[in-house]
Amino acid sequence: MNIGDVAKRTGLPAKTIRYYEEIGLIRPLRDTNGYRVFREADFHKLAFLGRARALGFSIEDCRTLMALYEDEDRASADVKRLAKKHLDQIEEKIAQLQSMQTTLTHLVQECAGDNRPDCPILKDLASG
Repeated sequence: MNIGDVAKRTGLPAKTIRYYEEIGLIRPLRDTNGYRVFREADFHKLAFLGRARALGFSIEDCRTLMALYEDEDRASADVKRLAKKHLDQIEEKIAQLQSMQTTLTHLVQECAGDNRPDCPILKDLASG
């Protein structure tokens, strides 16, 4: 497969695929003309990476997950530990977003939104 074919099949942009190659996450073969030649295993790795990134894993986490994926002697506890750490980070972000939502909801409700200059939103932002 060429890069266009694998991009179509994985849903990843060719630029992303080239980046993953540049940072060593995948290593497609090169044809005599220098073009990348993707094997079925490359396709599966790219699909794996695409799914991991869609779940919000960092590039370094993806590198670790890929190494675990390729290691037949891996312990599933290692995979679970990494996924649990990521889940904890997601839950923390959700809590932060919910706090922001609560604050902004209150401020928007308190603002008259009329022609007067008084605005509790601006007062809150200015108060730090």
